[in-house]
Amino acid sequence: MSRKVGIIGMGHVGSTVAHGLIAQGAFDDYVLIDTNEKKVTADAVDFRDAAANLNQHANIVVNDYAALADADVVISALGNIALQDNPNADRFAELPFTAKEVPQVAKRLKEVGFNGVIIAISNPVDVVTSLYQHYSGLPKERVIGTGTLLDTARMKRAVAERFGVDARSVYGYNLGEHGNSQFTAWSQVRVKGQPIASFTDRETLDEIAHEAMIGGHTVFYGKKYTSYGIASAAIRLALAVVSDSHEELPVSNYYEPLDTYLSYPAIVGRVGIIEQISLSLPAEEEEKLAYSADFIKRKFAESLQ
Repeated sequence: MSRKVGIIGMGHVGSTVAHGLIAQGAFDDYVLIDTNEKKVTADAVDFRDAAANLNQHANIVVNDYAALADADVVISALGNIALQDNPNADRFAELPFTAKEVPQVAKRLKEVGFNGVIIAISNPVDVVTSLYQHYSGLPKERVIGTGTLLDTARMKRAVAERFGVDARSVYGYNLGEHGNSQFTAWSQVRVKGQPIASFTDRETLDEIAHEAMIGGHTVFYGKKYTSYGIASAAIRLALAVVSDSHEELPVSNYYEPLDTYLSYPAIVGRVGIIEQISLSLPAEEEEKLAYSADFIKRKFAESLQ
């Protein structure tokens, strides 16, 4: 049985996701959708030009929503990144744009009978993920956002550089909103077999958190967009779904205790969210999570008006 993925929005991130998936032969069929017909057609031809030098074949279709009816995964990368070029790097600056686009896309997916898993990259991703679930009517477990999977990677990079290990040898999560209210749950972070808080003082942890944040700002303000980090997160999440890997990932999913989408670790597989992990967080981190949840809920409610 062939594997099919749709990518909606072929800007910096969408095209990088498409290239990463095609280059490693993750899917058999690719449906590329963008309102800029010239751009998405150019990408499709460019990928076909690459075919002779790749190890796997890729079937590519352009701007055909009907082709998404039997897709395993649809990745939403639509957005207007220029709106994020503001002094606070506020991802909610994109909400007026994405809040108009998402209902239209969700309607088209609903019309063709799509019943796979939606992976949202579009910012502000927690609200956008909520909007996709609301307008598509898909079960909550089938609508996921990349959330703090990228923020967690940035934290791991900063910890790894500080302690001289590979980023994959750092364990832990950033939780909450993929935005300014997110936080590193230091109570969960382990490195060199030990809880990081057991051998590092608060001042050092704050420095590491700042380094992780600054790294993201360096990328955005240097290029005026981000691409490789978030694309790698989206690819990892898509592969977890299509391969039914049951991998534990900190992604934006519906968190029932706080009645909202936010980033919290969950087991991911073919149906989307299979199981949510139960963390034992100290009171301070629980308060931060609740604050982040309230912020997301307020913005989601505003986007429906």
